[in-house]
Amino acid sequence: MFKLPRYYSPMAQVVLVGFVCFLCPAMFNALNGMGGGGQVDRTTGNNANTALYCTFVIFGILGGAIVNLCGVRWTIFGSGLTYALYSGSYIYLNHTGNGAFTIAAGGVLGVGAGILWAAQGMIMVSYPREEEKAHYIAVFWIVFNLGGVVGGILPFAINYHSDTDSLSDGVYIAFVILECLGAALGLALAPPAKVTRDDGSSVVLVKYTNAGKEAVEILKLFMNPMMLALLPMCFASNFFYSYQYGPVNASIFNIRTRGFNNIFYWGAQMASAYALSFLLDNSHMTRRTRGLIAVAIVAVFFNAIWGGTLKLQLKYTHGPLPGGVPTDYPGGLIDFLDSKRAAGPIILYTLYGVGDALYQNLAYWIIGSLTNDNQKLSRYAGFYKGIQSLGATVAWQLDAKNVSYMNQLIGNWVLLGISLFPMFYMAATLKDHSDDTEETKSQYMAEGDDDTVKQV
Repeated sequence: MFKLPRYYSPMAQVVLVGFVCFLCPAMFNALNGMGGGGQVDRTTGNNANTALYCTFVIFGILGGAIVNLCGVRWTIFGSGLTYALYSGSYIYLNHTGNGAFTIAAGGVLGVGAGILWAAQGMIMVSYPREEEKAHYIAVFWIVFNLGGVVGGILPFAINYHSDTDSLSDGVYIAFVILECLGAALGLALAPPAKVTRDDGSSVVLVKYTNAGKEAVEILKLFMNPMMLALLPMCFASNFFYSYQYGPVNASIFNIRTRGFNNIFYWGAQMASAYALSFLLDNSHMTRRTRGLIAVAIVAVFFNAIWGGTLKLQLKYTHGPLPGGVPTDYPGGLIDFLDSKRAAGPIILYTLYGVGDALYQNLAYWIIGSLTNDNQKLSRYAGFYKGIQSLGATVAWQLDAKNVSYMNQLIGNWVLLGISLFPMFYMAATLKDHSDDTEETKSQYMAEGDDDTVKQV
């Protein structure tokens, strides 16, 4: 019989932060997945994403320190509101055609997103026990991407009978309302100091931190051999979004089919994350073996879908252009009801979602396997999202500068290949247990009295 988890349990907190991301980042993903924020001309959306990821680079890296200093609830609340600001800016764009506000809102969102994802990463990978981390990552990913499914249903339903290639105000208003609710839900999270596992243990005991210590620890990330080895993985992990959303989804499908595609894209992420967790938490294999098998799966799968994409990409060079210029994809834009033309491309787009979930869940699992210290993990998660955003900044500008679709595909494929080698290396060096938690606890207890040892 299903039983709701205790409010102060790690699972309850991971589910709660999952619903925050369901209502905020997942809605942003759904909007972005329409290509250009749901606009015919993707220039403003691409430039807004560039501004977003430029600030995300900085505040992703700083996010762990900010969360360690300020706590999770108010940082997530404030961060959630930046998602609503961004979605609302497209209403202004619809009525004025002026993209400056949307681009500025993208920059503000980068600040909020960097902090929110650092907090989310810390909760997701430091609260569970070592043998449960993949399961908790999968639970979060399922709840989070359920938001992407809902975000795909909204534009699909609202624009079902629309003849335009841009989203209506009603879709953007729905996103704003949902994102405000997500921000408010952040206040329902428990302070980490009160979170206890089912065996009565606290999530992790760490020493009180301060701004000076956090500044030093952030600098150390760039001299940490493990973090340096993960740089290609971090850089490549969101690079493919701009290509999948723009040159594929926005270029060969009509507006309602883009939303239809996103339902399956994000739904596939839920299923594949759940399936991968069984491998990554398999106690009958060493952590090293599990990691190597998972990297091999990612390598084979991604090369297969990029191979399929190459076959598709050879058929066209551009999507709909401003001024009414149609796509040069054979037969024009695809509608999901035209099953003969739609089946193959929609299945391929769905498989993109599978690949994204496999890659990112594996990345989080590797990071979570490095330590159980929640302050370290908040910094590691922030570092991951910061470098990830640096890659995304480059990717969105490639599309904004009208780099050919074929060259964008080649760039994605090459980056994947480069990232796989250090991922194999990191998986091969993983230990079965992270042994720093007790050492850290003993060190902190030796350094100060009970009043200076706090749970953060």
